[in-house]
Amino acid sequence: MLSVGQLQEGVVLDHIPAGKAMDIYKRLKLDRLDCQVAMIMHAHSNKMGQKDIIKVEAPLEKLDLDALGFIDHTITVNIIRDGRIVEKQKLKLPKKLVNIIHCKNPRCISTIEQGLDQVFYLADEEHEIYRCRYCDEQYHSSKKKGV
Repeated sequence: MLSVGQLQEGVVLDHIPAGKAMDIYKRLKLDRLDCQVAMIMHAHSNKMGQKDIIKVEAPLEKLDLDALGFIDHTITVNIIRDGRIVEKQKLKLPKKLVNIIHCKNPRCISTIEQGLDQVFYLADEEHEIYRCRYCDEQYHSSKKKGV
């Protein structure tokens, strides 16, 4: 059996759907952090069958929880101190997304004005639908789309 060392300080992202860890790694820009990151893919899970896990040796503040909540709000965030889980956080769909997704409407002001933030708001929580602040273009959260 594969063994990955215990994390002393940092964050463990648990209950990631199997095969999605690399996408989360890229979307959270973990390659830009100056810390150790361990990814465990297709681990056995009694609850999910298989799951991915990401261990990040960095404080929680270094991670974009809005982006993570948009990607998949069912992921569990475990905060580790002194080698122990001190807190578990459940994610939720963020009410507002800034520069996490980009409007694909070619006539939207946010695609024309280079310095303008890409802002989306949660329009329908049940169906996980976001809308562009400027043109009202509709987007589904990554989990609903299977991204």
